[in-house]
Amino acid sequence: MSIRSDLFALAEESYGDFQSRLLPTIDRDKIIGVRIPILRRYAKDLLKESAGQDFMADLPHDYYDEQMLQGLMISQLSDYDQVVARLADFLPHIDNWAVCDSLRPQIFSQHRADLIKLIPGWLASDHAYTVRFAINMLIVHFLGADFNPAQLDWVGQIKRDDYYIQMAMAWYFASALTKQWQAAITYFEQANLPIWVHNKTIQKARESRQISSEAKAYLNSLKRKQDK
Repeated sequence: MSIRSDLFALAEESYGDFQSRLLPTIDRDKIIGVRIPILRRYAKDLLKESAGQDFMADLPHDYYDEQMLQGLMISQLSDYDQVVARLADFLPHIDNWAVCDSLRPQIFSQHRADLIKLIPGWLASDHAYTVRFAINMLIVHFLGADFNPAQLDWVGQIKRDDYYIQMAMAWYFASALTKQWQAAITYFEQANLPIWVHNKTIQKARESRQISSEAKAYLNSLKRKQDK
């Protein structure tokens, strides 16, 4: 059987319908309907076969589930250089937030000094989901011990109207407020972000259990009025 045939055999139509409601940029007939835990196990098995390498090289994929499968396979690769090479081929073909956000290469945690050098290039991409992926990597890997305040500027200086980029920016700054409050709060005191990102960040931060009631009240006082 082919990989596509396997995916159709693993699919649930009702789950495909559910996914379709969450993925407004994807046509329903391009969603097979395989649950993520099943795809993740299948990805692990496929990496052991030559067919898996052939599949990852055969871009672009026709179905959302094939895209998701590829992202999960890349996330499980253990060779850093191979991950970077696969990302260079795959990122331009991502066309939805779900595949983008599931793309979390595990090996990156061991190569942060190398990873940080790649992020400015991704942030400068014309492709929205490459930018979103870069922001996700900053959230996952660079808000702890490897945080540098300059990284706030990398995200804060993005001037894009794309919803999925701006939402990622809001998540980044909300996460920064929970982990790097002193560095991040100045962005809101100085009103340096686009109004929508500014206010969405405050909303997300106020929903967090990691921020004190006093800090939430202060953030609420910093909300900005939308230009009419």
